[in-house]
Amino acid sequence: MTITVLIAEDEALVRAGCVMLLEATADIEVVGEVGDGAAAVERTGSLRPDVVLMDLRMPVMDGIAATRAITEISDPPAVLVLTTFNEDTAVQQALSAGASGFLLKHAAPADLAQAIRHCAAGQGWLDPAVIGGVLTALRRTGPRAHTAPAALAELTNREREVLTMMALGHSNAEISKQLFISEATTRTHVSHIITKTGARDRTRAVVLAYQSGLMN
Repeated sequence: MTITVLIAEDEALVRAGCVMLLEATADIEVVGEVGDGAAAVERTGSLRPDVVLMDLRMPVMDGIAATRAITEISDPPAVLVLTTFNEDTAVQQALSAGASGFLLKHAAPADLAQAIRHCAAGQGWLDPAVIGGVLTALRRTGPRAHTAPAALAELTNREREVLTMMALGHSNAEISKQLFISEATTRTHVSHIITKTGARDRTRAVVLAYQSGLMN
């Protein structure tokens, strides 16, 4: 199945580079390009892509506001945010706005397609270089009163354990090794966690873990 992508990036050179990389990938199709956040929201509504590749710093409407608007539409696409090392505050805001993944602009080219695949599959994507900042932001924000612990009530003890490790930034491989279970079993647990909590993807499940007080 082909994954459709809308690219929202105001720097023409960066946008062209993303298009060039993705056009060489058989399972990903770029269906649109825009240079500002307002256009990203409008084109998302008309094109209905699977993933929106979103820059944070754009004219007319910034990437954070555009992400919030896009994730509030019916059956929204995943939003994969392009970020840099010095945008921790913006990353936190994009996370709160509903972003599913974060990718450094100067990440390895192969990571772009991989991140898009993960977001399209509901797995989310946190670039290893930004995980620390994302988790720090979540810890700083703390639990939200309106996010009831009941959101986690249906999870088994093992699923809570897996979610806790996810929230600490561990990959499926790391979780499997520490819990002495297969990666297939870990993937099943992650899938059950996402379904039971109503989270849209892995990243949102991690956000829920912090907002519900599980990580206190």
